[in-house]
Amino acid sequence: MADVNRDSDARPSPDALLENAQREARGRLKIFLGAAPGVGKTYEMLMSGRARMADGVDTVIGVVETHGRKETEALVTGFEVIPRISIDYRGQQLAELDIDAILARRPRLVLVDELAHTNVPGSRHPKRYLDVEEILAAGIDVYTTLNIQHVESLNDVVAQITRIRVRETVPDSIVDRADDIEIIDITPQDLIKRLHDGKVYLPNTAKRAVENYFSAGNLTALRELALRRTAQRVDDQLLTHMRSHAISGPWGAGERVLVCIDEHPRAPSLVRYARRQAERLRAPWLALHIETPSVATLSEEGKDRLAATLRLAEQLGGEAVTLPGQDVTAEIIRYANANNVTHIVIGKPRKPRWREYFEGSVSHELIRNAGDISVHVIAGTDQDAVAKPRGVTHVQPRRFRIKPYLLSAAYVGIALGFGLLLNRGLDVTNVALVFLMAVLASAITGGLWPALWASVLGALAFNFFFLPPLYTLNISDPESVIALGFFFGVAVVASNLAARVQRQASAARQRARTTEDLYLFSKKLAGTGTLDDVLWATAFQIASMLKLRVVLLLPENGTLTVKAGYPPDDSLVDADIAAANWAWDNDHPAGRGADTLPGAKRLYLPLRTGRTPIGVVGLDNDKQGPLLTPEQQRLLDALIDQAALAIERIQLVADVDRARLAAEADRLRSALLTSISHDLKTPLSAIMGAAGTLRDYSKSIPETDRTELLTTVIDESERLNRFIVNLLDMTRLESGAMQPNFALHYVGDIVGTALRRAAKITEQHQMAVDLQADLPMLRLDPVLFEQSLFNLLDNAAKYAPVGSTIQIRGWTDGGSAVLQIIDEGPGIPHDDLERIFDSFYRVRKADHVLAGTGLGLSICRGFIEAMGGTIIASNRADRSGAVFTIKMPIPTGEQNLEELT
Repeated sequence: MADVNRDSDARPSPDALLENAQREARGRLKIFLGAAPGVGKTYEMLMSGRARMADGVDTVIGVVETHGRKETEALVTGFEVIPRISIDYRGQQLAELDIDAILARRPRLVLVDELAHTNVPGSRHPKRYLDVEEILAAGIDVYTTLNIQHVESLNDVVAQITRIRVRETVPDSIVDRADDIEIIDITPQDLIKRLHDGKVYLPNTAKRAVENYFSAGNLTALRELALRRTAQRVDDQLLTHMRSHAISGPWGAGERVLVCIDEHPRAPSLVRYARRQAERLRAPWLALHIETPSVATLSEEGKDRLAATLRLAEQLGGEAVTLPGQDVTAEIIRYANANNVTHIVIGKPRKPRWREYFEGSVSHELIRNAGDISVHVIAGTDQDAVAKPRGVTHVQPRRFRIKPYLLSAAYVGIALGFGLLLNRGLDVTNVALVFLMAVLASAITGGLWPALWASVLGALAFNFFFLPPLYTLNISDPESVIALGFFFGVAVVASNLAARVQRQASAARQRARTTEDLYLFSKKLAGTGTLDDVLWATAFQIASMLKLRVVLLLPENGTLTVKAGYPPDDSLVDADIAAANWAWDNDHPAGRGADTLPGAKRLYLPLRTGRTPIGVVGLDNDKQGPLLTPEQQRLLDALIDQAALAIERIQLVADVDRARLAAEADRLRSALLTSISHDLKTPLSAIMGAAGTLRDYSKSIPETDRTELLTTVIDESERLNRFIVNLLDMTRLESGAMQPNFALHYVGDIVGTALRRAAKITEQHQMAVDLQADLPMLRLDPVLFEQSLFNLLDNAAKYAPVGSTIQIRGWTDGGSAVLQIIDEGPGIPHDDLERIFDSFYRVRKADHVLAGTGLGLSICRGFIEAMGGTIIASNRADRSGAVFTIKMPIPTGEQNLEELT
């Protein structure tokens, strides 16, 4: 093999050039990354900003949190600070980054602290990193700070280390897109000392922090995470730089291991060695296979071993790469140089010397042409070979078929007929081309051996019918001997080439069909939202592509249960149940064709992801012998891997929903306990105090005071009764026991009843009622509707100032009757217009607001919707105040007649 010229085709990577071009159109992002709060990120950011400002760069501060640290506050002096925008949230004014002011000012550099910060609801973006992305898109450079625990991919690792789940995170893509990352690092001892000195938190907070989050072990682990993540980003930047500048490498700034594999049984041992070597070097590694045209001639067993080896590399944490190519050595070196590989692992050559002389040796050529890349030549052992996947594949010998040979003979016969016709006007050497056409046709339709058979027949026919002496196999003319020899040689070479192209085309078509099927299956799984849909799609896909019967079993209440099958079949005999359980417990195939429990009807294979076992898939058919060929086995592996990931995704979503429901239940339980302990205790205390005073001092208390105490007992009892009624009503709604007692009623009558009932609550307000005179009768439950109106009046009285007007308006609008309760209170914040109907939710509590459980509006919505109506909340357009609008359907003539009769 000729020496590989490493610089002959040195061209910049288009992807790297495109990435650089995209970066040039944006501002530059620099992240000051720390292992924990208090390491000095903000301080270093301000120092760097001062240095840029001294160089004449227009620099401003967008957000800097000094946290009361004097040395940090001193650094802020001298910067132009963009005033933050004030946003109202639940009655409080909170300050956030003013993006519009920064874009209007257009500085060259802006300092934005705390990249992972969550913005106040009502801001343009929910997260600060989105604000930074908008600023960068405008061509403005940004300096920002970030702690390693806020990086999304490391969130679970940090939680495992510190036992604290960080809620504010930023996507890894933000870190990956950063132009510069500066690690701000101090030792754990120095940081703990800073905590004790009060330079990070207040003394009491600092003491708890050191005892919990800021332990020496936690800080060391977080420090290592920060250093590793920074090193990973720097390594990516180096690789992009090398590709964009067509630098072949390697640059030894970081280690990277590449193992070259083929179908040989020792390949798995090379993969395991590369894994160990990468662990020792603490380096990333990958497995590379160069797919040459000869791969089409591999036996099924060889293809199976190759697929299993690539799968092993992925399971061990490496990246498996397959590249097409003609020259194995050149492709390996080209890939290694492009990816900054520093170590190549390859197997020791085992060819005889004479074959190496004619065919060359990949390992020798690599050593000769690898340049600065270290080459590890490993003997490897066949004993490390990966076992046949699942233990079920079987290579069946190819049966001899006579039809292609008969077809080849027919092609030669046709060519002979044309040759005899053309022989009258053409030279005999040109007639040989007709027989070459027959050879090529045989190669395309039948493959190599039928083409060779056609070559032999064509040579004999050419000699017998066209070379003198005619009609004998003897050859008298020496030139004819040469012509026949060259004809036979050309026929053999042409048949080989045509057969090879035919095999490659057939393999490409098969691969394209399989890839399309897998893509469509993956697309189908991505669009499914329930576990049943995923299971049925998986069963159907496996059954249709592999022509098998399929059942899928998943664990349920501690036992494996059939969840889906195609064709539908959930009957399992004892032997099948035992095989399925054994496959689940041992993560190994069991049942038909396997080493364990082979008497079962089906073969059971474990269904798992890299994280956890998912279930078991069972396969069977009506044929005798092995279920799957190696090619089918590899296809099955791809199908069940995709299915396992889809099932895991559905289960994770279900786990998140359960966790969310559990959190919501805890919130409701906590809110209920708070309500009972405060809002229900308040009237009880008033009742007990008034009653105790009457009991102990009844004779000495004046009559007016006694009447006032009794009034207090009655008022607070009624108030307590309203709270309890609300709790009971909410319980009825949530349990589904609410059954309205429908009848036709005039809304005006129910409004009057609700006003009389709420007279004490609204006595300090002006009431204005404006109902359309001809409001029709509505089909509703008068008790539920009155309770809804009472709760709305109660809510208006609580939040509207004393002496203000509460309006009740009613009119018809098409097929609905509309009722509005309007107050003159502070109104409802925009973000709370829907949330106020949640159980136990209250917008805010001020001193002038009466206590309550936060259930009234939730009960209103439940009652109104149970009667077929709707209720929405809004704010007044003319002044401050809330508007609650109820819409009830007006019954048709048939409904009126039905109710009256």
